[in-house]
Amino acid sequence: QVQLVESGGGLVQPGGSLRLSCAASGFTLDYYAIGWFRQAPGKEREGVSCISASDGSAYYADSVKGRFTIFRDNAKNTIYLQMNSLKPEDTAVYTCAMSTIRCALLPFVYDSWGQGTQVTVSS
Repeated sequence: QVQLVESGGGLVQPGGSLRLSCAASGFTLDYYAIGWFRQAPGKEREGVSCISASDGSAYYADSVKGRFTIFRDNAKNTIYLQMNSLKPEDTAVYTCAMSTIRCALLPFVYDSWGQGTQVTVSS
């Protein structure tokens, strides 16, 4: 029943913006930490950002600090990742994930994963 569905990916030029959505079902989003991860071809999965359930604190990888913002809409049971000032190196499949434990940029913390959405930053 637990399901996470990402959307909002696409092709954008460097410097552009995208907003990714992670729609949750089967659980109440506001009780769990949600993380965004990305994986580019030939690279390890990288934690991008996460938001805690307890106090809403957000954390970001150094590579995206100041450019990405994670936030939630509990009424819609949806988590968003606003991505600004996108760079070609941001190109990856972005996946959201749910943790019953805590917010951390570590894949093993997360219990359920979405299918991913492709983000391509290119001219």
